[in-house]
Amino acid sequence: MSSVNMAGPADPMGDLYHDHHAWLRGWLRKKLGCAHSAADFAHDTFCRLLAMPTVPDLREPRAFLVTTATRLLIDHARRARIERAYLETWAVLQADAHASSPEEHQEAIDTLLGIVALLEDLPVKVRQAFLWSRLEEVPQAEIAARLGVSVSMVKQYIARAMLQCYSVVHGLPEA
Repeated sequence: MSSVNMAGPADPMGDLYHDHHAWLRGWLRKKLGCAHSAADFAHDTFCRLLAMPTVPDLREPRAFLVTTATRLLIDHARRARIERAYLETWAVLQADAHASSPEEHQEAIDTLLGIVALLEDLPVKVRQAFLWSRLEEVPQAEIAARLGVSVSMVKQYIARAMLQCYSVVHGLPEA
């Protein structure tokens, strides 16, 4: 009568995974500070080992796993650096593609100078209400309290300043 091995054939990779996967994931978690990334890199480490034609006879399996995982981390960092450099270069090229012409640039400067001149010519309370409203996003009720006027007066001030700005931007005669 022959004896049948109920444990099945030897599975060195299965044994390596069973004995060291949790340890490797913990080591990676400490190194990376992220449990999800650690799980991904531990998985990738064992995938790389599975891709080997044969599993080497390992005297120090944890040292082997750490070396393999470290190489994966280095490869990942290299890819990330290349990707960042590519994205930065792409962003610069896109910015150059959408750069304004010298005429557009000068037109924008002229418009801004016109608005500055207009704001300087506005009464102090109108100018202040407009600047607080648009630049500092101060609520109208607070502007009214600061200026000692009603909220409806603040609305009129802002409307007056906006109308003046609109006339500068679109070249309309001042009201």
